[in-house]
Amino acid sequence: MNIKINLKIFLFAIIFYVTKQIHLYAMLMLFAFWHEMGHLVCGIFMGLKPKALKIMPLGLSVEFEVLPKEYNQKVAKGNTLQIKKLCIAIAGPIMNLIIIAITMLFGQNMEIVRYQEIIYANLLIAIFNVLPIYPLDGGRIIKACMHIAKGRKKSTQLTNYISNITMILFTMLASIAIYYYKNIAILFIICYLWGIVIIENRRYRLQKRIYKIIENS
Repeated sequence: MNIKINLKIFLFAIIFYVTKQIHLYAMLMLFAFWHEMGHLVCGIFMGLKPKALKIMPLGLSVEFEVLPKEYNQKVAKGNTLQIKKLCIAIAGPIMNLIIIAITMLFGQNMEIVRYQEIIYANLLIAIFNVLPIYPLDGGRIIKACMHIAKGRKKSTQLTNYISNITMILFTMLASIAIYYYKNIAILFIICYLWGIVIIENRRYRLQKRIYKIIENS
């Protein structure tokens, strides 16, 4: 399995250090690792082979190698590959919820500050990842469900639409948070997310052109 490091992670580390939140960033990256281990274990259990592990500014990302035969195993209107993708996407946030549950059950002897930080960090990671913005877990869950129910073309269209609407609403809420908390780190997170959404928008437009060419041929 290849390991890839996004160099923007160092920029984010500097930003969180300057804003005196490096401890929080380190804790978020630690539990983001365990979040991704949830994806990894679930993927291996589903019979998929890990292809690459990407270390990103806001966490980690595991890519799995998909065999051609996976696309031909039909289940209802979708296929087993989409079922697997759905389970893998759900596994990450579930891992964070498990850590929260374990901390609440067995962490009574911890320092109150550390206890709260663990719960806060995992809750933040879980909520952030279930946002319906592709390729976050929430976006992947929506895309897999829509693929099963509506087919590939419709799922791509709906996922792209939901991602953009959610990102606009999230930006509005984040703008209020920046004004209230005076935290510039939130601004960089929003810019990073918009960069991801813009890239996905370009891919979606390219897919639309391909679908149009196929339909007109």
